[in-house]
Amino acid sequence: MATKNKPNEIYINRIYDAPVKLVWDAWTDPKKVALWWGPRGFTITTHSKDLKPGGHWAYTMHGPDGTNWENKTIYHEVEKYSRLVYDHGGNDDRPPLFRVTVDFTEIGKNKTKMEMTMALATAEAAAETKKFIKQASGNSTWDRLAEYLEKEASGKENFVINRVFEAPINLMREMWTNPKHFSQWLAPTGFKMEFLRSDIKPGASTFYFMTNGQGVDMYGTAKYLEVSADRIVYTQQFADKDENISRHPMAPTWPETMLTTVQLAEESPTETRVTVTWEIFGEATPAEIATFVKERAGMTQGWTGSFDKLEEYLLKVK
Repeated sequence: MATKNKPNEIYINRIYDAPVKLVWDAWTDPKKVALWWGPRGFTITTHSKDLKPGGHWAYTMHGPDGTNWENKTIYHEVEKYSRLVYDHGGNDDRPPLFRVTVDFTEIGKNKTKMEMTMALATAEAAAETKKFIKQASGNSTWDRLAEYLEKEASGKENFVINRVFEAPINLMREMWTNPKHFSQWLAPTGFKMEFLRSDIKPGASTFYFMTNGQGVDMYGTAKYLEVSADRIVYTQQFADKDENISRHPMAPTWPETMLTTVQLAEESPTETRVTVTWEIFGEATPAEIATFVKERAGMTQGWTGSFDKLEEYLLKVK
């Protein structure tokens, strides 16, 4: 199984709400992989794929700026519904960048654990690649997979983003449930947040104010449905200063009510993975659904900015 103890390796794991066959097919069917592979904003074109040991997958990655990257994946192990081992990032003109091992394990009836290890030549190469992946939003690939699997399983559109923080799970829970901490990092980059009323517990609600100090002011309310040791669920809506429900001040077709689910998972005694899932709550028009889907890149940018602020804030409170 995959491990994260070697300094020359990058380790990624995810648990998906989907049976292992659905996850495997998403990885191996060229038509399906084209719907999620790559960071947000990227697309791919598959030229050929031969899924067997010694076979290859030739594809072009298309960047949002129009840049194309030619890739040729060479498979070394293919164990159906269980494991893939392949060399990644090479083509006819350059050697592979690293070797990838992906293990798929079914957990219960409809969950799959995906463990991925990227093995590089040196610890220094791994550190540089990890930095590049973060800068390129490479981990959004696995969030896009979660969104694809949800759409396949239920027909619902959602948005998913993950990050691992260097903080124990009890401290991370405080970051989400203590208004004093929550208000210091949640607002988008360039904005400050203040709770005008805060009661973070099941059945209670909060009312908050955000401003960039340059004339853009926003009010919002959140109602908490669940607050447990590893899961926080709440709905949120924009509001006016009198707490009357309103619409997004800059996007009139943004859905009125969103459901936020925050899942906390202990990666180690000093690390916590945070998974945020956003979805439309209640009825929505086709225009609202289309706006939600179109704005996933913007949501990634917004949450990335908030998570960056959270990382900085954690350095002050640990």
